[in-house]
Amino acid sequence: MFVVTTQADGVVAGCLVGFASQASINPPRFLVGLSNKNHTFRVAAGASHLAVHVFDPEHLEVAELFGSMTSDTVNKFDRCAWHRGPERLPILDDAAAWFVGKILERFPLGDHVGHLLEPVAGQPPHELERWVSFGDVRHLEPGHEA
Repeated sequence: MFVVTTQADGVVAGCLVGFASQASINPPRFLVGLSNKNHTFRVAAGASHLAVHVFDPEHLEVAELFGSMTSDTVNKFDRCAWHRGPERLPILDDAAAWFVGKILERFPLGDHVGHLLEPVAGQPPHELERWVSFGDVRHLEPGHEA
């Protein structure tokens, strides 16, 4: 599971994402699917970049925040530590690792829209860790329907 954040026109947004994967080694590419029903998708429509974060189970509450609340009604960024990173994107301080990717292409994937990213900056993990997975968050009531 990943937390994806973005910003456009002075608005920050973020959500928990399960549909994401490395898509190419050379050139490096990563694919993120954003639900076409959520706030982050609407903000990302005007964004040039996305930030992709992974969390260790010690910081599960951040993943839960971004997976169970909607920015339509709650400012998630008021409830966690973050800073502006590359491309002025919100970077979540408790992430074990993160990268910023330039959006190269958008395309429909059913009820999600694929965002093909070219990684441009990031912070790798300090050590090999166990990441938050679907099993850790399957109990959450989503902020929006998928």
